[in-house]
Amino acid sequence: MNDQTSDSALSLREKLSRIFLDVPQDREELIDVLHSAHKRDLFDVDALTMIEGVFQVAEIQVRDIMVPRSHMVVLDAKNAYEDMLPVVINSGHSRFPVIGDNRDEIVGILLAKDLLRYVSEENRKDFEIKDVLRAPSFVPESKRLNVLLKEFRASRNHMAIVVDEYGGVSGLVTIEDVLEQIVGEIDDEHDIEDVGNIRRLGVNRYSVKALTPIDEIDEFLESNFNSDEYETLAGLLMKHLGHLPKRGESVMIDRFLFKIMSADSRRIKHVQIILLPENPKDADVT
Repeated sequence: MNDQTSDSALSLREKLSRIFLDVPQDREELIDVLHSAHKRDLFDVDALTMIEGVFQVAEIQVRDIMVPRSHMVVLDAKNAYEDMLPVVINSGHSRFPVIGDNRDEIVGILLAKDLLRYVSEENRKDFEIKDVLRAPSFVPESKRLNVLLKEFRASRNHMAIVVDEYGGVSGLVTIEDVLEQIVGEIDDEHDIEDVGNIRRLGVNRYSVKALTPIDEIDEFLESNFNSDEYETLAGLLMKHLGHLPKRGESVMIDRFLFKIMSADSRRIKHVQIILLPENPKDADVT
């Protein structure tokens, strides 16, 4: 090892020693130490955001990030190859749940690349959907993302079907959805930039972009949050909390519970809004 390499290694050890000189006693103290290290330019904001994301995946449940049932792009097992191909091409997805009689009957997962062998007219007459289906993986809405990520890695699956407590399909989740909670949004050439600011996840449960105008939220939810002090959902939340909220924080305003689902050290990105029943005992805010 030359002197320059030795000096670099020593410098790194000194930096780490200074960061952890006082050993954090809990997660909050550790986060504070990391923020302090970032302020001293020991690593950049992107690294800090990813580290925070790693901590948060243990607290977020599948239901918080899943693509809801109504937004799932599915293929019907009874359809012919010619009927499936336009759906695959227009969606731009690489994996598709294949349904039987209804959306609660998922008979398998189809990979778009498995259709390529049937492009020619000669091979197409041999097409049987059962020959190309992969076994579906099912996960409950309550599963934590860190557990799901381990299962994805172990099974090499990239998609799981999300089921509710009654066994009905409530949505789907992909490994990309989980990784985005750590590294931020992963866009590809098929992503649509504007898919709407408010997305319904279930009964009285919504996923909302933080920069959604308050007027739009009031109109959609029939609420009355409008104020001259802020223009967006992010502004509303910062006004009530008195600080830039972290991912995982929540605040109750009137009968609405706001949960920060995605945020970094500079801004809020996505929020889940839950309209609670008038009787708090009936609420499900997990």
